[in-house]
Amino acid sequence: MHQELSAVLALMPDEKKQPVAGRDFWQGHLHGHAVIAVLSRIGKVAAATTATALIERFGVTRIVFTGVAGGLALGVQVGDIVVADSFLQHDLDASPIFPRYEVPLYGTSRFPTDVALSDTLARAAQAALPGVPLHRGLVLSGDRFVSTTSEARALQAALPDALAVEMEGAAIAQVCHDYGLPFAAVRTVSDRADDAAHGDFTRFVEEVASRHSAAIVASLLRSL
Repeated sequence: MHQELSAVLALMPDEKKQPVAGRDFWQGHLHGHAVIAVLSRIGKVAAATTATALIERFGVTRIVFTGVAGGLALGVQVGDIVVADSFLQHDLDASPIFPRYEVPLYGTSRFPTDVALSDTLARAAQAALPGVPLHRGLVLSGDRFVSTTSEARALQAALPDALAVEMEGAAIAQVCHDYGLPFAAVRTVSDRADDAAHGDFTRFVEEVASRHSAAIVASLLRSL
């Protein structure tokens, strides 16, 4: 979201904009590291385009993704932090040719994040936000904003180990898998993906999620 990007850019003393593929990529430095900051855009295709541009055009060596998600698992509550260990597309179904959720020609439905980078990201999140509950595990992605209790319950029943649901991470994970690039992702839980999910989403992003993203990114780069 724009609010999250703005919070990160506020920490960069020398950012310069470079438009590519209809997106504004911000090149600069943060805590001594050369970084590129950019909105992924919303949805899997948009996120895949952004990730590919980061790799092909800017030559990044690792990608860290921040944002918000809807909580699915019991105990994953609004304001909590989720660091993904793997991603799955909950709306992908090429059956009966391939098993449900399996990405055709990959032989898997789940794309893991980089273990070392995810561990570092989790420690950075805990250091930046002490006292905020942090969860590790599977995150679902799909081109739909899950905002009904019935749909959330269906996902919980079909994929009981899923912690949260969002709209981009699985696409970026697949792109990074293709390029052999380390990838890690952290999400602030903005809602419970139920009938109340539409709530005051924008206010939450402005007042909570954007601050979480900036604090975690700063903490991560200080620790690298």
